Amino acid sequence: MTGATGYIGGRLTPRLVEAGYDVRVLVRDPARLAEVPWADSVEVAKGDLCDPATLPAAFADVDIVYYLVHSMGSKGNFENQERDAATNVARAAVAAGVSRIVYLGGLHPDGELSPHLRSRAEVGRILMDSGVPTAALQAGVVIGSGSTSFEMVRHLTDVLPYMPAPKWVRNFIQPIAIRDVLYYLIESAKLPADVNRTFDIGGPDVLRYGQMMNGYALEAGLRQRPIASLPVLTPWLASQWVNLVTPIPRALAVPIIASLQYACVVHEHDIANYIPEPEGGLTGYRRSVHLALEKERDDDVETSWQNAAVRGAPSDLLPSDPSWSGRIVYTDLRERHTKAPVDEVWRVIEGIGGDNGWYSFPLAWAVRGWMDKIVGGVGLRRGRRNATRLAQGDALDFWRVERLDRGRFLRLRAEMKVPGSAWLELGVTPEGNGSLYRQRAVFFPRGLSGRLYWFAILPFHGVIFSGMANSITEAARTAETPSASHVPA
Repeated sequence: MTGATGYIGGRLTPRLVEAGYDVRVLVRDPARLAEVPWADSVEVAKGDLCDPATLPAAFADVDIVYYLVHSMGSKGNFENQERDAATNVARAAVAAGVSRIVYLGGLHPDGELSPHLRSRAEVGRILMDSGVPTAALQAGVVIGSGSTSFEMVRHLTDVLPYMPAPKWVRNFIQPIAIRDVLYYLIESAKLPADVNRTFDIGGPDVLRYGQMMNGYALEAGLRQRPIASLPVLTPWLASQWVNLVTPIPRALAVPIIASLQYACVVHEHDIANYIPEPEGGLTGYRRSVHLALEKERDDDVETSWQNAAVRGAPSDLLPSDPSWSGRIVYTDLRERHTKAPVDEVWRVIEGIGGDNGWYSFPLAWAVRGWMDKIVGGVGLRRGRRNATRLAQGDALDFWRVERLDRGRFLRLRAEMKVPGSAWLELGVTPEGNGSLYRQRAVFFPRGLSGRLYWFAILPFHGVIFSGMANSITEAARTAETPSASHVPA
């Protein structure tokens, strides 16, 4: 399984285990699986699809390879990265004697395509031309709790009472429920050995993008949104708009919006000749939205687009203190002694962010989030996957959980746009009849702009970081977690 830390792979892996398969997952950072409930049920191999030397051991004695990775949103030329990764996988699969590759790509029309759709199609061709029988499933927008497509539709509809939109809102799209995608992926492992081709897969509904938005509105109990098609709103401008009003960062919004210029519908349903429809039939769009909303209301989002590993994202661990000698580093350290027990302080720490907020000066955090969105960052609206529990690798507003020692220590790496590298550490240790809360912000500036940035925000630290330490320990002491709208400044 490649892409096991992604949205689809993170859901498919445990279902393959439940179906009786022995599963080996290939990941760049095995630590990202530390909190995954199915981690003990699979074999974990460390490797990188762009480093062919790491693949032979991972592919040894494997019958079926699932290719569920993509580089969209990563730094650099994602088409080149995807081409190289697919070529490396194809060669490793041939050398290992793999009997089948299963790949999930995207629906697309004939003719000229966007870079994203073009790359997805090219990956499929590389795998099918490898000599290893390949089932290249081509899906449209995937609707499920935490999926990129669902989150984009949800936030656009929730935020905007009136929808000025580009002309692509009139294009036809054939969405598919995540449960049906997983069904087809699992059943594709049983295809006959001579099957080496693409298969279009989609749900039963063909809709315009505007109809998808209003279908969501009805399921969410909202009024339907008037939608005006504006021919002057270019894909680039539309992606900037999506970046501002949804959690989708610009790096993902640009290729997604470019792809929406095309009608993406099923052209053939040949997969029915090999795989019957799931029991009860394929899931309709509004039913898919209803199920996704239920999962989010129950805080039961299994995987999310925001927690998928992005190739090229920072992954180096925070250097230990002794290695700081000889380089510029700025820190802000706050400690608080509290009568609250360690477990109560930890409960507040692990519940930070998202709807609970950051326990200090909510307006300042909101402004910083909007500033980040304006320059193409992820912003604060990304939230968190689970309201009470974190896992290593989770996205948390504009942070990423880099290290988690549950009950003791949390380190967050900043993913907002800053001229340098930044971390926030929150920890608690027993002390007498109570505990010691320790909070540290660390910033490694990049060039003069990084130094100026730190000193520009320094006056706010006394309010933000001191207030944060005070509010967290007070919330633990009173055994209450205040909501974002009620945290003290």
